[in-house]
Amino acid sequence: MKKLKNTLIVWVAIYPTITAILVLFGNVLNEFPILLRTLILTVILVPTMVYVLIPFWTRVFNKLNVIKKNVIH
Repeated sequence: MKKLKNTLIVWVAIYPTITAILVLFGNVLNEFPILLRTLILTVILVPTMVYVLIPFWTRVFNKLNVIKKNVIH
């Protein structure tokens, strides 16, 4: 169950972030070759995920789990 939770947390964090980056900077990024585009995306995305979004969503999911446990018991 923990792997499923971690997978969901990563997906919830990464999907809207990639979408936002592409909406905001897609036209600019399209001017670059694919390898440079990928490099730029990962330079932005990986630190944001590791230091901001994964910790944030982990806390949210943990709080929801505590609330769920309190309601059930």
